[in-house]
Formats: sequence, structure tokens, C-alpha cells
Amino acid sequence: MVMSLISVLFLGFILGVKHSIEPDHIIAVSTMVGKSKKLLRSTLTGVFWGIGHTITLFIVGMAFILMKGELTDKWAMSLEFLVGIMLVYLGIKSLLFMKKQDSDRDTESREKSSLIKVTIIGFIHGLAGSAAMVLLTMSAVSTVWEGALYIGIFGLGTIFGMLTFTTILGIPFVYSKGNAKLNRFLSQAAGSVSFLFGIYYMYNLGITEGLFGLWV
Repeated sequence: MVMSLISVLFLGFILGVKHSIEPDHIIAVSTMVGKSKKLLRSTLTGVFWGIGHTITLFIVGMAFILMKGELTDKWAMSLEFLVGIMLVYLGIKSLLFMKKQDSDRDTESREKSSLIKVTIIGFIHGLAGSAAMVLLTMSAVSTVWEGALYIGIFGLGTIFGMLTFTTILGIPFVYSKGNAKLNRFLSQAAGSVSFLFGIYYMYNLGITEGLFGLWV
């Protein structure tokens, strides 16, 4: 029984790592990592994204497990649609982010503010993935406390996966800071991909999967 639970939790951790590197997650954090001047800052971006993501999954997931409920397709897809809006917003912000930091004090202040934004981004991603998380959890465990443990381990997996990825992703941004043209190109590329993917994401949900039809 114990070994079976450990196996399930280990699988939850692996799935959390896999979940963290889904395209919309990677694209979103890349716009934030593009502003990093230190590799540690890139790593913290992944950590704070994972924390925000886990908080949402835990709160929403446990609420639905306790109430034995589920999100309707309309609400689940609408929450996913928020991710598309966010990606477009992050893309535009990244493309417009060309101002140099005025001083070390300003830089520290902006970095603290940016980490809060990263947490919010992770929180929104958690909202969008909460419906699938509930279904996954309910199929993997049999009690409420096991569900809480599973979501927690899954969250640790997303934090580990994202901090690893953002650390690797931050390398070209950090080490190109001495080359203004290359650094600007990388930041613009991240912003452009985020903007275009966000448009595609919303179109696919609204038109292809029929969300707009559910709204009317």
C-alpha cells in the first residue's frame, strides 16, 4: 500500500516536471527571463512561477475534490482563454521593454516587482490547468489527504522543472548582455513568439474548439 502510494507520488512529480515545460508556460516565462541580467534572477523566475502555479492548483484542486465537483467545458476553456490574453500582453510588454535601468537601486526595485508578476503569471496558468489537475488527481488517489499530497508533489515537480528550464534559458540572455544588439534581438524574439502564440491560442480556443459559441 505504502509502496503503491510512493509510486503514484513519484509519477506525480515526473508529471509535474513535464507539465512545467508545456509550450504556453515556456513562452510566458521566456519574456520574463529575457529581462534578466543575472543567472540567479532567471532561476528565481522559474521558482516564483512554480510557486504561483502550485498555490492555485492546490486551492482550486482541493476545493473541487472536497466538493466532488468539476468545471464545465465553458469555464475550463474560458480560464484557458485567459492564458492567451496573458501571452499577448507579455509579448507586447517584452517588445516595449527597451529602457535601460537607471541605477542599481532601481534595478533591485524592478526585479522585486517582476518576481511578483512572475508569481501572478504562474497563478493564472494554475487557474487554466486546475480542471485537468482535478481529474488527474481523482484518478490517481483514493482519499482527500492523498489528493493534497499528490497535488503538493506535482507542484514541487513543476517548480523543479521550471527552475531548471529558466536557468538554462537565461544563459543566452545573461551572457549576451555585453552585446546590445544580440540581447535586444533575443528579447524581441521572445516577445514576438509570445504575442503570436497568444493570438493563435485564443483563435484555437475561440474558433476551432468553439468557445465563442459557448459564450453566446
